[in-house]
Amino acid sequence: MRLWKKILLGFVVIIASLVALFLIFIGPWPTYSAGFENASYYEENLNAIKTQATMNKITATPDQLQAGWGVCDMTPEPGLPMAGYGARHNIKEYLLGDEPTGLTTGAHDRLHVKAVALSDGEDTVVIVGADMLLMPPNVADGVYAAVAAKTPLTANDILFGASHTHDGPGAWGPGLAAFVTGGTYDPKVVEFLTVAFTNAILDAYNSLAPAKLAYGAFDAKEFIRNRARDAAIDTRFNYLILEKENGKRYILTRFSAHPTTVGSRFLQFTAEFPGFLQTALEQTLPNTTVAYIGGSLGSSGPLAPEGPDDISRAKAMGMALAQKFLDNVDMENLDWKTNVDVAAIGIPLQLPPFQLRVSQKLRLSPMLPKLLGVPHEARMQSVRLGDLYLVGTPADFSGEISLDWSNWAKANGFTLWPTSFCYGYIGYVSPDKYYSEPDATKEYETGLMSWIGPHQEAFFTALMKNMVDSLKTSAAG
Repeated sequence: MRLWKKILLGFVVIIASLVALFLIFIGPWPTYSAGFENASYYEENLNAIKTQATMNKITATPDQLQAGWGVCDMTPEPGLPMAGYGARHNIKEYLLGDEPTGLTTGAHDRLHVKAVALSDGEDTVVIVGADMLLMPPNVADGVYAAVAAKTPLTANDILFGASHTHDGPGAWGPGLAAFVTGGTYDPKVVEFLTVAFTNAILDAYNSLAPAKLAYGAFDAKEFIRNRARDAAIDTRFNYLILEKENGKRYILTRFSAHPTTVGSRFLQFTAEFPGFLQTALEQTLPNTTVAYIGGSLGSSGPLAPEGPDDISRAKAMGMALAQKFLDNVDMENLDWKTNVDVAAIGIPLQLPPFQLRVSQKLRLSPMLPKLLGVPHEARMQSVRLGDLYLVGTPADFSGEISLDWSNWAKANGFTLWPTSFCYGYIGYVSPDKYYSEPDATKEYETGLMSWIGPHQEAFFTALMKNMVDSLKTSAAG
């Protein structure tokens, strides 16, 4: 063979190989639309729920409720990046090692992690609220191990929640995706956060004492909007109140508005409106610790009062929500419960294939997340406190779906709080009816941030109902 033919053949082979590698790792691939009901990953989830459910002792005659809580400051030192807005982080810093951008200049207000432990004498659960964007898997895994070393608690007993402030600690994850969200990875931040979460949980567990429980909700529609479309969302402000015999109280609050009142140009740590809400209530109510967890933030934007700047508007919103709580909750005439069955289920979530669509018929390669460092690991958690159920999802979970879930629960005689960001992050979970709309791939929530394919609503709804049913009926021994 002549030399020029060999060179041409080699060139063709190289080009073909590069094209093949591009298609394998980048795409495009054809989209899929298959259901989940007969998939092996769904069956694995159901089996995991069944196994975890049997580790609880469900009874109609639970013992006296016990509760304890702990608080730990988790405000990082200035000079670290914040998590929440990609605009704060220059991609050249990651790719070329440029000087860091978007670093904090200080803390406008303190960030905290607050944990509450609840026990019926047989089973114990912990609910954690933290002033941060989400719960990174590496931090959660470290907390699980540290807590298990000093208590009987396992990962299945701990429901993590985050306020989803876009002005909390970053630097907690390696990989390009984590960099875009939270800046350059720093393992010292992971260690710092792990210690803070662990200390709060241990303080909560070690302070268990007889307590009584009450919960309720009121509508706060003037502070929240559907930012994605003209449709309803979950506008409830939920609260859970615990009181010990010594008069000390713990209030866990839940609301679904995105804490995005403060924009990306602000470079001071702040807990945003959820932090100002907690502070306002703690300053008003004596002997009271107040915590916050984000509800169903998908499609749910904030409606903050007017103010001279972003931080003023966030503070005004937090204080207005606190006042609405005081106006709607009669703290002297609550419907207390002293004997409450406590149970929990937590499973490593087996997920559908990755599907980030570039059109209705084409998607990027499912290999791409691994190249970008996008974790496909997640957990789903559920906690039962009598006839109150909390379900934790690893996503920006739709406020529209949350409203449907809550109405379903109410029709069946119990209360349900769907929450987001319990462990890891898998993008936005939106109603199935929007997935195949002509412009769905051009929208932020149903396009760029929709990562796990069709039937997301049906998939999570099936798992939620299975968890709730299992916590109602399962018993060990």
